[in-house]
Order: sequence, then structure tokens, then C-alpha cells
Amino acid sequence: MPLFDEIYASQRFDEESEFMPLITIEEEDEQNINDAYPEVLPVLALKNTVLFPGVVIPITVGRNKSIRAVQKAYDKHRIVAVLSQRDSKIEEPQAEDLFEVGTLARIIKLIRMPDGTTTAILQGRKRFRLQKMVAENPYMQCTVEELSYHLPKDKMEFQAVVASIVDKARQIIQLSPHIPVEAVAMIKNINNPSFLINFISSNLGVKLIAKQKILEKDDLHEKAELLLEQMDSELQLLELKDRIESKVRTDIEKQQRDYYLSQQLKTIQDELGQNPQEEEIKELIERAKTKKWPESAGEVFAKEVNKIRRMNPQVAEYAIQLNYLELLLDLPWEEYTKDNFDLTKVKKVLDKDHCGLEKVKERVLQHLAVLKLKGDMKAPILCLVGPPGVGKTSLGKSIASAIKRKFVRMSLGGLHDEAEIRGHRKTYIGAMPGRIIQSLKKAGSSNPVFILDEIDKVGQDFRGDPSSALLEVLDPEQNSTFHDNYLEIEYDLSKVLFIATANSLSSIQPALLDRMEIIYINGYSIEEKIDIARRHLIPQQRKEHGLMARHVKLNKPVLAKLIEEYTSESGVRNLSRQIAGVMRNIAKMVAMGEPYNPAIKPEDLKEMLGPSRFSNDLYKEAQPKGVAIGLAWTSVGGVILFIETSLHKGKGGLTMTGNLGDVMKESASTALSYIKANAEALGVDPKAFEEHDIHIHVPEGAIPKDGPSAGITMLTSLTSAFTGKAVKPFVAMTGEITLRGKVLPVGGIKEKILAAKRSGMKEIVLCLANRKDVEDINQDYISGLKFHYVDRMNEVLELVLGTPVINKRRVNKEQKAAIASQNGG
Repeated sequence: MPLFDEIYASQRFDEESEFMPLITIEEEDEQNINDAYPEVLPVLALKNTVLFPGVVIPITVGRNKSIRAVQKAYDKHRIVAVLSQRDSKIEEPQAEDLFEVGTLARIIKLIRMPDGTTTAILQGRKRFRLQKMVAENPYMQCTVEELSYHLPKDKMEFQAVVASIVDKARQIIQLSPHIPVEAVAMIKNINNPSFLINFISSNLGVKLIAKQKILEKDDLHEKAELLLEQMDSELQLLELKDRIESKVRTDIEKQQRDYYLSQQLKTIQDELGQNPQEEEIKELIERAKTKKWPESAGEVFAKEVNKIRRMNPQVAEYAIQLNYLELLLDLPWEEYTKDNFDLTKVKKVLDKDHCGLEKVKERVLQHLAVLKLKGDMKAPILCLVGPPGVGKTSLGKSIASAIKRKFVRMSLGGLHDEAEIRGHRKTYIGAMPGRIIQSLKKAGSSNPVFILDEIDKVGQDFRGDPSSALLEVLDPEQNSTFHDNYLEIEYDLSKVLFIATANSLSSIQPALLDRMEIIYINGYSIEEKIDIARRHLIPQQRKEHGLMARHVKLNKPVLAKLIEEYTSESGVRNLSRQIAGVMRNIAKMVAMGEPYNPAIKPEDLKEMLGPSRFSNDLYKEAQPKGVAIGLAWTSVGGVILFIETSLHKGKGGLTMTGNLGDVMKESASTALSYIKANAEALGVDPKAFEEHDIHIHVPEGAIPKDGPSAGITMLTSLTSAFTGKAVKPFVAMTGEITLRGKVLPVGGIKEKILAAKRSGMKEIVLCLANRKDVEDINQDYISGLKFHYVDRMNEVLELVLGTPVINKRRVNKEQKAAIASQNGG
């Protein structure tokens, strides 16, 4: 260790490391010190260092014997006999393991540290020789003989040696850039030669045995010469080091230079008592004092703070640990926003922001009503299912605004890593908490409205199944103790109002589906779309295109034509795009100063948006024999479906085209089997099945189609082809069929009915059990439609083929019995 390497060190030192002496406050002549102390003194053994008279050092006392010895001396006379060990590896030294010459020390102060250790501030007083070790338990005790110095015979020569020592010290300080230049002045101001020798010897970076030899010298002149020899060696080493550094200094790479500078900065900060890492930790602790969180979180925080204090700031784990502590403090553990319990105002906000969607609004109001009465309740897990563009996601934001909660949206589309939900363990590089915890941290509240968007589009691969990880999140019985792999502490999600959105339930696993309250959001009618366009879309697009209300006016007929001829959807996204197209045309004319009429007319749309993209003429014309119109539900809403059947000479083969799924093919086979079983009753020649091949086609073959709801349409198309009777025009139908002749209910009724009305249909055939679904629809939206509710397949055929298809003249008693048997009596 270089001379005066850390003269200004302020940290404490233990018995097992080299301590850095501090200069004593007053220079007392060792010869004149007469401390009062008993004959038998406690012994303190030091490792790796030597205490010199006049020098003050702080040490950490760790061994039990040493603690008892120091405490005993401090309680009485404060004088302790300090001896250095011959071998620092010995934990329980005996008398023979200690040097015979040591230093009497005064215990200036004993400090109990927060970690349970004891720090003693010792001031060297006078040298002594060990006479006898009186006791070794409970701590070592001895009798001593004080030693005095032999004054130099040649004072002039002694002064020259002392001057050389001061000069060598100055050179060493100059070759050590990290030692402040003030150290030279401090040494020059020491007037007592014996104290100067002791002080420099104590700071000299030589081995313990060399320091001990200097301590043991009684002759001051010899002592000074021995010190001068050691300083010569030290100076030669520093000069050699300086030459080597000067040669390679230009070759130091940037990385090495940066490291060297950072180490210098750290040393300077330590010397000045400026530890940025410790200040950062103290700041975290201050934040924790005012943090409202569970007791378990506080305990983990305290444990992790102790861990980070033991870490080297240069290691990668330090940054990970610091980020973890900051996350603990940033999370809103028990911070909740106050709900708005004015249900009338909440309803007004929801009605203002969204047209329709009554079931969802009613469910939110019910939840708030219970909260208002009970004061505490686990939040429901809602799942809004409906086609794109009907306002599922924006409804969540509206709910948050209405009840005055924070809003969080998390898109699950394409998510395929379980760690996105539960987070990564801290052992991984770049580890971070899951998106649930991250979103709550961003929201700053533990009871936000949390939208889980597109939950039906969650992926799955070798990295895990995110939908299975969501089981814990969306279970009201489990999410109060949600476990994040990074956080490693249970977090309460029970107050979060989760709202999932989906276009279809078919891809959601049953266990996850069971945990959610399903609310179906159907598409909008033309009247609802016009209302939405007037209240929301037109003002929004006008603002986005820099237009004023006087620049453009879209009346009801214009909006109706936009909806019917330029869009075909359940939602309003495409309608918004078409309105934006109109606004762009108006903005161009306003910017160029062209004259135009702000009141847009229906005939103006062709010039602005081009020719109509959708037409109902195809559905309104009379259809040939073998063609029936069905209704289908897709993830984008209801659609019209043509079923075409043709017969040609053959051997009774059945061909089905149009990209049909297995269930749809089975419906066609069921319909054909029913017709064959009731051929004579339906007026069909049984030989026709053997002499003709049957081809069933569903147009738009690029689009996959499946499901049982086209059953009665298949039946109607086949019967029309075999009987030669055309299907009644402007009639659409949907329903599942059975071999017994029953018509079963199907889903997506509102979507299908709205699609039928958009296409100009006038009559709809449904299963009797679907009457309740029709009654749920606002009657204003389905005015002009006539509904036929059927229970049996023969009722369908009688309705849509114009006249009764049962040829009563050809039915004898046996055939009647057969038909009755087929129809289930």
C-alpha cells in the first residue's frame, strides 16, 4: 500500500484488514505520557496491522474475547494493551501467538453499529513489553512494562535523517496523484520527530513484520533509519510504476480508460463521503416510509435493500436489484380511486358515448349499485363478444370515464408467450414483470378498468400457453393472490374491473370461458348507424380534416345511401372511412377555393366515392328453381348466403362445392336423407335419386363456410330442385334440421336479421325457439319484416315453396303411417 494511501479515509476497519490511521488531534510527547491504569490490563489482538503511539484508528471488533476485553476496559479505565498477531490466520491466539512489544491504547469511543458489530476508536499512547499473560479467559489479561526511547547521540545526524524522511514522503505523495497535495503540508507541520516517525510508519505500505520491527526499536536514530530504508523501497517501486505507466499510457484502450476513470471517481466520492449508490438507496428507503402496502411487501423490500447494500454497484445484478426495488415502490399496492356512485350521471355518460349496448350498460350499473350498498365487492369479469367495429374497446374507456376509474388496455392479439402475462424470473438477463403488473404500475391504481382486447386471438407455442396463465387473472376466487414471476409477491387483482373483448368464442378454451360473464354485442341497424354517424363519426372526421360545421352537411338520406351502398358491415369502422372520404373531397374544395354546395346530396356520393360497391338487386330478383337464400353469422356480422342445387343425369352421386365445412356437409346429407324418406309425400319420384347426380354449391367459394344453421336452406334448395317449384321471393331463412323432421334453434339471430334487412328481404323463416331472440331486438329496427316461426321441416317447405308440397292424393294409409313415423308422430 502506498504511503498515505488513504489518510483521509473515514470508513471503519476490522481486525482482519489493514486499517488506515488518522492523525491524532494533539501531538503529545510519548515520553511525557503518564496514564493511570491498573497493573493487569485487557489485551486486544490485531490482525495484519500494528498500532503506533500517537495514532488514532477505528477498528471493528469481531471476536468474542476482543469484545469483552474492549468493553471491560471502556467501562473502567479505558486503557487496553494492543498486540499484533504473528499469524493472522489464527482465530483464537494464545500468548505465544502475539508479539511481545505492543502499544498501550486509550479507547476514545465505542460505537454500536446497526449491523450488530462494535467499532472502537483507539488512540495509541505508549509502547510496552509484555511481562506475563495473567489470564486467557474470558478474555486475555497481562501485566506490562512501559518502554521509553533512547535519545540520539548525534542530534544533527538524526535531524538529517528526519529531514530525509520528510523529503521521501513528499516524493511519494507527488508520485501518487490520488493523494492530496495538502498531505505534504500536514507532514511538514508535525514537529515531534518520534510522532512523525510513528505516523509515517503506520501509513507505510509494508508488511506487518517490517512495521513491528520499527515499533520495537528503542533507539530513535535506528528507528528513523529503518523507516528510511522502507521508504526507499517504496519510492523505488512507485518510480518504476510511474515509468511503466508513462510508457503504456498512450496504449490504454477506451474501455480500460473508462474503467480506470470510474474507479478514480468512486475513490474520490468515497473519500469525500459522497456515495451516489448509498444516496440512491436512502432515497428509496425514504419513499418506503410513506408507502401504503401490505406487510409482506414491506418485509420483502427491507430484505432486498439489505441485499443490494452488500452488492458491488459494478455487477449486472445491482441494476436488476435496483429496478426491482423501484418496481415495488412504483406499484399502487393499496391505492384505489374513488368510484362515482351517482348512477344517474353514469348512465348519462354511457348513453352519450355509445348508442345501444343496453345489456353492458345495465350490467355496469348493477355492479355499481351493489358497491354503493355493500361497500365492497369482487369485480365481475365481463367478456364482450361481437363483430368488429361495434365499440367493444371504446365502451371500456367510456365505462372508466363514467365511474371515474383509471383506464388500462392490453392487446392480447398474437400473444404467444406466457411470460407476457406472468413476467420473467429475475435470474434472466433483461427480466421484467408481466404486462398485467406493468399496466397497473402505469395506471397508478389497483382498481382500474382493465380491457383485455382480442382475447380470442391469443396464440400458443413452445414458450407456454398465455390463455392458461389468464385463468388465474380472470378467476375472482384466485386473482386476489395473483403471482408474478418477477415480482415474487402476491398481488391483489380482485378490485380490478376486467373487461375482455372477442369476435368469436370458438377459439377460447372452455376453462377460460367459464370464468367470464359473456355479454353479446350485436351489430347495428341502419337507424343506429345513422344515429352514431350524426353524434360521433361526422364531428370526429370534421375535426380531423380541419372543417367547420358550415363547410359540410350530411343528412339522413345521404347517410342511408352511404350505409347501404358503400358499406356492408355490422359495425361502423368502414362507415367512418367513407365519411372520411367525403370530408377529404370537401377539404380539397375548401382549400382550393372551389365553389360547392355544403349540403351533400345522395347523387353527389358517386362523384366523391365512386360507384356503389354493394347492391341489393341480386337478392330482389326472382330466383330460379333450386336456389334458396339463407342467413349466416360470421365474426364480422351477419351475411346473406345463396344455396344452389342442380340435377343432371347420373347415378345418384352428391357433389358439394363452395369451401364447405364438415358440419355444413352433414346438414346437406341430412336434408337429402329426409327428402328421400318422404319422397312420395313431397311429390318427388323416388327413381329421381338414382337417375340424377346432385350438385350443391354455395357461392363465394374463397370464403370458408361451416355450421348447422343452413340446414333448412339446404332442405328448401334440394326440394325446390326435385319438385321443380321456385322458392318464394324475398324470403330468407335459418335453422338446424334433424332426420326426425324437427327444426332446431340457432345463434346470431340479430346479426342475421339485420343482414336480411340490409339486403332487402321481406320475410324471414326461423325456428319457433328463436322467437325470444327476435323480441330482444328494438322493434323499430326490424319494422317492415315479417317473421315465420316453424317447428317442423314440412312447415318450412309449405311456407317457402308457395303451395303445400304434400301431395295428399298420392298418400295412402301406409304412406301416412310412414310419414307420421318419420316426423316423430
